[in-house]
Amino acid sequence: MSRTNARKNAFSIVFQHDFVGAESMSEAIDLFYSQNEYIDDEDKEYINKTVNGTIDNINEIDKIISSSVKGWSIERMAKVDLAILRLAVYELKFSDSTPQKVVINEAVELAKKYSSDKAPAFINGVLGKVARDEV
Repeated sequence: MSRTNARKNAFSIVFQHDFVGAESMSEAIDLFYSQNEYIDDEDKEYINKTVNGTIDNINEIDKIISSSVKGWSIERMAKVDLAILRLAVYELKFSDSTPQKVVINEAVELAKKYSSDKAPAFINGVLGKVARDEV
């Protein structure tokens, strides 16, 4: 599986967080893997690290997102966009395994596929600001 597909799978799990809550995430992850048995161990390692890192740092990630948008609150954002942003901000700020340009491009591609027509530009703008504002 490509890193792009592994990231897409991580996104789908992170997306579930707002619906099942942190306490049920391990069950959601187990269910995801039982329904996607083709995922190999290397991809599972990346997915688990990315999902767990995003969830473990979600409060700080949400603060970074909030400080990078004007006129928007976390609560007002579409859940799909928020999940894409959370995953990308984790990769930009808490993981050094992927170059910033790749993270932003992949997030924009996820938005093109799973969100509204305006989402790619919004996500690109937010992540561009996050990338420029080094912690």
